[in-house]
Amino acid sequence: MSQNKINIAILLGDPSGIGPELMSKLLTEDITNRANVVVIGEKNILESGSKISGNSHNLKFVDNFDEISFKDGNKFFLDISKGKNHNYKLSECSKESGESVLSALNLALDLAKENKIHAINFGPFNKTSLKLGGNMHSDELHFMAEKLDVKDYFCEFNVIDNFWTARVTSHIPIKEVPNQIKKEKIIKPIKLINEAMKLNGIKNPRVAVQALNPHAEFGAEEKEEIIPAIEEAKKIGINADGPLPCDTSFITAYKNKNHDCIVGMYHDALQSGLKAFGFDRGVTVQGGLPLPITTPAHGTAFDIAGKNKANLEPTLQSFKIALTMAENKSKL
Repeated sequence: MSQNKINIAILLGDPSGIGPELMSKLLTEDITNRANVVVIGEKNILESGSKISGNSHNLKFVDNFDEISFKDGNKFFLDISKGKNHNYKLSECSKESGESVLSALNLALDLAKENKIHAINFGPFNKTSLKLGGNMHSDELHFMAEKLDVKDYFCEFNVIDNFWTARVTSHIPIKEVPNQIKKEKIIKPIKLINEAMKLNGIKNPRVAVQALNPHAEFGAEEKEEIIPAIEEAKKIGINADGPLPCDTSFITAYKNKNHDCIVGMYHDALQSGLKAFGFDRGVTVQGGLPLPITTPAHGTAFDIAGKNKANLEPTLQSFKIALTMAENKSKL
């Protein structure tokens, strides 16, 4: 039976943060038995996280993926220590932490390219440690996209309570946003979030689209670019609606349950609403990659690392989304 399950790689996250303790807790959850689980990382990091969480695990340890036979069980630990037994200090950014994360991530992505892994769920990364460890990209999504040879459009999705968001622009100065609000740029995240939500089990996603200007009327972008993008989406069968004024969009779309997801024009117009309604429940989905890759949306939380206070819910939800998307993708 385990041979027909989805193979999911679990990465422990930054060893200096709350990732290892969260992933130790996740491994005790029944839902992980629905998949063939391969935890990738260093043995001592898992042990450290398990000591904090107070959990123990019946994992089969291997040094190479080819040693795994899922007919013998469905949870393995692929140890990348190679004799290293580094003691990572909690609550500190470091080159060593970043290198450990990148080693595990690179191996998981290599296995994905070989179709040995069908989804990846990772504990929180620390961007500073990643850069110290050698990541030359602005974030992990761009690192993954290059590693997986992605040429088409990709973007980050943020999720609370299975309500999804995508954005046309992301980490750029606000003064640069208007020049990026073009029909051809707006239609891309609309298409991508529609496809991703279908993989997550929503048959006909109701896609809301935010305005750029106050009340959707104090500017030309709505009429000239945003509405034409919405109309084009409708023509290709997407259930798109808008533009919704930013200040009430989350009330209309999320709180009143009129939509399943929302596409916005810039970072804070989405993130402010999302975090106000569900900062402690957020999930990040790396959209546009050839396999589902998810993580809790919160950071490494150095202030509570090692205290066994981290909330498991976002990690649990991120695993559920990765599993559901991978299962549905396998049926296509």
